[in-house]
Amino acid sequence: MSSQQPGVSEPGIGPRLEELLLQTAGGDEHAFETLYDVVSPRVFGLVRRIVKDTSQSEEVTQEVFVEAWQLAARFDPARGTAMTWLLTLAHRRAVDRVRASQASKDRDLREGIKDFQASYDNVEDTAILHDEAHRVRTALDGLSEMHREAIRLAYFGGYTHHEVAALLKIPVGTAKTRIRDGMSKLRDLMGVA
Repeated sequence: MSSQQPGVSEPGIGPRLEELLLQTAGGDEHAFETLYDVVSPRVFGLVRRIVKDTSQSEEVTQEVFVEAWQLAARFDPARGTAMTWLLTLAHRRAVDRVRASQASKDRDLREGIKDFQASYDNVEDTAILHDEAHRVRTALDGLSEMHREAIRLAYFGGYTHHEVAALLKIPVGTAKTRIRDGMSKLRDLMGVA
C-alpha cells in the first residue's frame, strides 16, 4: 500500500490514478490515454487469469476501458482507489465473459445432443420402416393377384375406389370388395388384430 499524500504522483507513473480517472470523467482524452497506459497491463493480467484465452482477454480488456471511459463519473475516491475500481470492472467483465462462454458451450452441447438424438431416432425409424415394408411386401405376396393389385392401386398408388374399378375394368362394388377382403387377409398374414 502506498503512503503517498493525496494529489502527489506515484514514482514512475505521473499523476495519481484517482486524478487521471477524475480527469477522464471530465472528458480529458489525454488523461484517459495515460490511465490506459499505466493500468492496462494489470487489467489485462487479471482478465487473462480469469478468461484464459488471450484474444478474448484482449477483447474484455478493451471493453473494460470503454466502460471506464463511459462510467468514470461514477468513480468515488471516498469509496476506494482508482485501481480497485478499475480492477472491479475488469473482474466483472471477465466473469461475465466466462459465464457467457460457458452458456454458449452448454447451449451448443444441448443442440448437439438433440441433433444426435434426432439422427439416432431417424436411423431407428428408418430401420423400423424398412422392417415393416419388408413384412408388408411378404404379406402382399401371400394374397391372390386380384386382391394384391386392388390394394396396390388403392393404398400404394393413391387411387380412389372408382379409379381402381376403372383401371381393373371391374364394377366399383367389386373393387371395394377386393380391397376390403384383401386388407382383411393382409391383416391376418401380418398377425395384426
